[in-house]
Amino acid sequence: MDNFFLCLLVFIPIAAIANFLHAPATAIFFLSALAIIPLAKYIGQATEELAAKTSASFGGFLNVTFGNATELIIGIFALRAGLLTVVKASITGSVIGNLLLVLGSAIMAGGIIRKKQIFNRAGALAGGSTLFLGVIALVISTFIPVAASLTNGTAVKWFSILIAACMIVAYLASLFFSIFTHKHLYLSDVGGENESEWSLAKGIVVLFGATIAVAWMSNMLVGTISVMAQNMGWTDVFIGVVLVAIVGNAAEHTSAIVMAIKDKMDLALQIAIGSATQMIMFVAPVFVFISLIFKNQMTLAFDALELASMFLAVLIVNIIIEDGESNWLEGVQLLISYIIMAIAFFFHQ
Repeated sequence: MDNFFLCLLVFIPIAAIANFLHAPATAIFFLSALAIIPLAKYIGQATEELAAKTSASFGGFLNVTFGNATELIIGIFALRAGLLTVVKASITGSVIGNLLLVLGSAIMAGGIIRKKQIFNRAGALAGGSTLFLGVIALVISTFIPVAASLTNGTAVKWFSILIAACMIVAYLASLFFSIFTHKHLYLSDVGGENESEWSLAKGIVVLFGATIAVAWMSNMLVGTISVMAQNMGWTDVFIGVVLVAIVGNAAEHTSAIVMAIKDKMDLALQIAIGSATQMIMFVAPVFVFISLIFKNQMTLAFDALELASMFLAVLIVNIIIEDGESNWLEGVQLLISYIIMAIAFFFHQ
């Protein structure tokens, strides 16, 4: 699998050459997307290696900072370009992608070779409740300004800023919970997976090198979205929810499936649920604050279909993890749920 990601690095110079030669926007989009996939994987691996070399607290800081670095970088360039719809769609896509596509694939892959797989119910439900809190915050941010007839743009902006601050505090509290006060809930099948194989210098170089390269590729990818949407007849929302999210989640997808096949379902759930939680509780609020430096400010008010999709994804995952067991049928149910939502976004205008 490592060799597969290594081979994908060839798309970095190919995408750069295509951009230099002013190739069609659709070609540049897909070439830069293919280039981002292995870079996201190496960012994640470097973060894990550095976390294993340092303390739990610093490892948690790295997880917050670089856990969804790819989505964060793509989002920043989209914010700069004024593509707020794409940013919110990518958040939605990352949440439902991790919970339904990534986790569904992992549960199905692990369940095919075993009748059932066991995981720590308390730890999984703690992540699930944090996710539900994130959905509550987004629902409140979307409908309260309307119900309260807040037509003043400044008031709506400050409303989102205050909610975003609360979400970040809640996320940091959940991180403190998992790293310090209740870390035993998250160590049941880790074993030797956290042993560092890289030197500290290699981890730092790979992390920052891959981050810079992702920024470069993301700039090219975002610059082609509007043109590609027109050429393909797709909406910005569909591109953000499905294509951009899949690119950002490719590394998590692979890792979660590998862990599930090894019967390490606690780790598979941590990868999928943890990434979705970080996206909704940390990255989305951070986008609100970052957007303040650009012309168009982002709020936490989402489209009705986006909200419904995230709510239902969180709901079905909480139902599935409630008993502390999983089987292949539950994986299929999550995947079918994702396909249904992807179809809905394809036809959504």
